Amino acid sequence: MSEQSSQARIAKTAGAKYILAIDHGTSGCKTALAGLDGEILGFEFEATPIQLLPGSGAEQDPEDWWQALIKTCRRLVEKQIVPVEDIVAMCCSSTYSSTVAVDAQGMHLAPCLTWLDARGAGYVQDLMRGLINIKGYSIFNILRFLSKTGGAPTLSGKDDIAHVLFWKHECPQIYQAAHMFLGSKDYLNARLTGKLAASQDSMTLFWVTDNRNINEIKYDRGLIDKLQIDAGKLPPIMSSVDVLGELLPKVASQIGLRSGVKVVVGSPDLQSATIGSGAVNDFQGHVYIGTSSWLLCHVPYKKTDMWHTLASLPAAIPGRYFCANEQDLAGGCLTFLRDNLLYHQDPLNSRQAPQNAYQLFDQIVEKVPAGSNKIIFTPWLNGEKTPVDDHLLGGGFHNISLDADRAQLIRAVYEGVAYNSRWVLKYVEKFIGREMQTLNIIGGGAQSDVWCQIFADVLDCRIKRVKDPLFANARGAAYIAAVALGYIEFSDIPELTEIEQVFSPEPENRKMYTELFEVFLQIHKYNKSIYHGLNRAK
Repeated sequence: MSEQSSQARIAKTAGAKYILAIDHGTSGCKTALAGLDGEILGFEFEATPIQLLPGSGAEQDPEDWWQALIKTCRRLVEKQIVPVEDIVAMCCSSTYSSTVAVDAQGMHLAPCLTWLDARGAGYVQDLMRGLINIKGYSIFNILRFLSKTGGAPTLSGKDDIAHVLFWKHECPQIYQAAHMFLGSKDYLNARLTGKLAASQDSMTLFWVTDNRNINEIKYDRGLIDKLQIDAGKLPPIMSSVDVLGELLPKVASQIGLRSGVKVVVGSPDLQSATIGSGAVNDFQGHVYIGTSSWLLCHVPYKKTDMWHTLASLPAAIPGRYFCANEQDLAGGCLTFLRDNLLYHQDPLNSRQAPQNAYQLFDQIVEKVPAGSNKIIFTPWLNGEKTPVDDHLLGGGFHNISLDADRAQLIRAVYEGVAYNSRWVLKYVEKFIGREMQTLNIIGGGAQSDVWCQIFADVLDCRIKRVKDPLFANARGAAYIAAVALGYIEFSDIPELTEIEQVFSPEPENRKMYTELFEVFLQIHKYNKSIYHGLNRAK
């Protein structure tokens, strides 16, 4: 880091410049107006629907995304928080492994297959197995993929490559008509600029890039041929900090921006959030609680733990790896609790869920003693990715008795998500060879004081809540754009990151949570075969 402070260098170099940072998630599009120092000056949100289909399908209409992006950007610009001429760039973050088939103009040809869609699992499994298999992969495929990519297509079928294979085998008209297959972030960029490209990190879960030289990531013909897809349908690869182009005039007019606004390539949500969390140094970790969850850190080496689906994959920072993992559902479990159980519309209930349902959950949970009367919730409502790759797992409440009440069940959901994160943490610490005694926390779930404290107690580490945790993805996108335009360096970010509150583990809860966590692991061990038997034929 330079001798003068990051804030001083920004003021000297750029003056008052701002970025429209797009955080596109499963539930909707959140657009933030950010300063070069990561301060969020304003935001707008527009919800987008998701359609869950039989056979583990999960689709969204990319046009819904686009309209949400335009609406949120326009509303934010119309607030006139800053002079429009001082908005110099746009940068998108979006859901990892949500795949769009597009034509030559970058327009979608079909609904997006989201990161929740597992309908391509069988096609991946067929390509990965062989005569001698380890955890569903032939030895030859393990050697081939791990050596080049750092991982391999997950057998749960939720990667981009599984989505492409699903289209190829079950919707051949879409596959044949597709000019390219893009991740959701790259699709939005195409609509913004008219240019089709991907970033090094957004192409990772297609599993067709050679990542051995982190400074020269490229497509590998052998992997493409093995996965039996058309190389011509893969986009050019750029860096996250490259300028893709300028905002199309018609789009600028729709939003209310001047011409010449730069669009930076950007990164998917995991990588962008890692930047926005402020944890950019090697082995400095963060935990994210949104619809899904992850526990990540940058690492200075390429490594793979195939047994627990952990791997060093390309980060948003050029020339860097991060330890990649993802827990399938976190905040999504609370959404399930709200919409499918407590406020489901049926003859027993006609009430709509209150707008502040999650805040009411917090108030209830705060009054329940730690441990939820030893009720344990397993959050595998959509299977799991890490530390086990198993789309057949099922979630549930365990050890319910006649004295159980609704408050205990709600707290058990909070704790169950934290138990799963402790399970992930266990293997991340083995991966990096050290304990993670402090974690920055971000995401919508991090706004909950009681959930932050539960994470501190269950993980037995200090949890540092970053200021405005809901905007970490957008802040990360803004930082990436600021680096791309030369206003800051990635090494400035820790100094720019403000910690709002620190939650320390309460010693009196350590023994109980350790006991319940061990039972959580036993529930998986002794019931996974039952889940497989129940769900294989669904």
